Amino acid sequence: MPSTVRAFVAFGANLGDPAAAFALALERLAALPDTRVVAQSSLYRTAPIGVDGQPDYINAVIGLDTALGARSLLDALLAIEREGGRRRDFHMAPRTMDLDLLLFGEEVIDEPGLQVPHPRMHVRAFTLRPLAEIAPDTVIPGKGNAASLLPTVADQAIERIAPAGPDARRR
Repeated sequence: MPSTVRAFVAFGANLGDPAAAFALALERLAALPDTRVVAQSSLYRTAPIGVDGQPDYINAVIGLDTALGARSLLDALLAIEREGGRRRDFHMAPRTMDLDLLLFGEEVIDEPGLQVPHPRMHVRAFTLRPLAEIAPDTVIPGKGNAASLLPTVADQAIERIAPAGPDARRR
């Protein structure tokens, strides 16, 4: 495989069958060219943020080694979301699958439609806790490492509901 970057992708879903959507996301990510899934977190349940009347979310984080560029990876994530039935009917709409590019190596990217690190990942338990599970020493540029940031989100309810799969590789 060509030179790779370690990237982390957040998964979330609160419609349909989130466990099946997570399995589809893992399968499609593993099939991307020059890309390998290297870690997957447990599944976690969280309440929606900023909206009322929606089902709870199922969240996880996936670690990848990829030779794709950040924009190409983002385009692939959006295509996987569409395959998983993602619709964008309105801002903060419930979803069958949401894939967010959290980190792309140590890069800081601020382009239209692409911000890395994800701008709110360091203040959300649903990204920090699964990331800290699989890569606690991973640095979020300008913020610190994932594990050291966990106390800042300790007031946010998050419940581990399913352990990482038996073939999960963690680094």
